[in-house]
Amino acid sequence: MSKLMIVVGSVRPGRVGLPIAQWVQSAAESHGAFEIDFVDLAELALPFMDEPNHPRLRQYTKQHTFDWSARVDAAEAFIFVTPEYNHSFSPALKNAVDFLSLEWWRKPLGFVSYGGVSSGTRGVTALEPVTAGVGLVRAGAAVELPFGGQQVQDGVFVPQEKETAILGHLLTELALMADVLKPLQQA
Repeated sequence: MSKLMIVVGSVRPGRVGLPIAQWVQSAAESHGAFEIDFVDLAELALPFMDEPNHPRLRQYTKQHTFDWSARVDAAEAFIFVTPEYNHSFSPALKNAVDFLSLEWWRKPLGFVSYGGVSSGTRGVTALEPVTAGVGLVRAGAAVELPFGGQQVQDGVFVPQEKETAILGHLLTELALMADVLKPLQQA
């Protein structure tokens, strides 16, 4: 069983990402291939990058960075539940990625994106060079939710069949990729 980290990429009050991420968590638990680490960046509350050394050196000085490093190091796959802000990514998610370096190396990443008509895809596109730069390996399947907020009813995300099927494919792909990429993480 691989450890999957699900990251809620928005910290805005009233965000749509939290119920979407909770749906992803429920689906991942039902899938059965993963132990889940659910990370809400609003609760994690990382400050804006405050480490004096480059993350690649892993010479951390702050307890919040040591804690974040240990969680990311332990994860074997990731799903970023991410919005699109002004045709780009969430600054909180970018900051969380930037805090670390080697901890991300050669681990699989899937996206569940949401936004308006573009389903958050422009945010994902802007985030791809960032995630590739730290060595994350993107899965082919991606869940894209146009106007995802319209599917939240009484605080719960209500998916359509197509979205549920794609998420199932993404979870299966991440489980396979986690096993295949494990030897490369040590290289």
